[in-house]
Amino acid sequence: MKKEISLSCVKCRAKPCVKGRLEALPSFCPMRHLEGLLKHVEELYRDSEAAKLAGAATRVALKGDYAWPRVREFAELAKELGAKKVGLAFCAGLSDEAEKIASLLEEWGFKVYSVCCKCGSLSGFFAKLDPSVILCNPIAQAELLNRAGTELNAIIGLCMGHDALFAKYSKAPAVTLIAKDRVTGHSPAVALYTYYHRRLLQPST
Repeated sequence: MKKEISLSCVKCRAKPCVKGRLEALPSFCPMRHLEGLLKHVEELYRDSEAAKLAGAATRVALKGDYAWPRVREFAELAKELGAKKVGLAFCAGLSDEAEKIASLLEEWGFKVYSVCCKCGSLSGFFAKLDPSVILCNPIAQAELLNRAGTELNAIIGLCMGHDALFAKYSKAPAVTLIAKDRVTGHSPAVALYTYYHRRLLQPST
C-alpha cells in the first residue's frame, strides 16, 4: 500500500524554502524525504514550454516590483511570452469588465478573442438539470479559443467549477484574471478578514 503523504505547508511559520534555506526545513516537510520528487519536477521544468512560462511569470513579478495590478501583469506576461493572440473567457455578469480589459489589451497591441459563458445556449439537460436552464459552457469557451489559436487565456469571473473545466480544456495556458465572488465584489480574500464575512464561511448546521 502506498504511504500517505502529509502536506502541511500552512503549519510552517518560518517558510525557509522562500530564502532557499533547505537545511532549515521542518521535520514534517515532504521535501526533506522526497528527493526523487524534486528531481522529477526539475526534469519537468526542462520542458521548453514549462521553463518559458515559469521564467516569464517570474520576470513579470520582478519587473513590476510587485506593484502592478493583475490586469497589467496579464498584459506583461503575454508580452514576455511573445503572444500575439490572447483569449478572454468571461462570465456574462462581468461583460463590462471584460469589455474594458479587451480594450486595454488591444491598446497593448494584442489581438483579443472573447467568449461569453453562455455561448451556445447549452440546455440543462446535459448536466441532468431542468432542460429549460441555460448552462454556462466553459468547454465551448475553451474549444472556441483553441480554434482561434490563442496563446494565453484569461478567466474573467467564471463560476466556481466552470473555471476548472475551462482550464482543463484550454490548450493555451489559462490564468485567473478575476475570481468571481458575488459577495465581496470579486475579492475573495476579503471574506477572511471581516467578522461579517467570516460568519458566512461557517459550515452549515
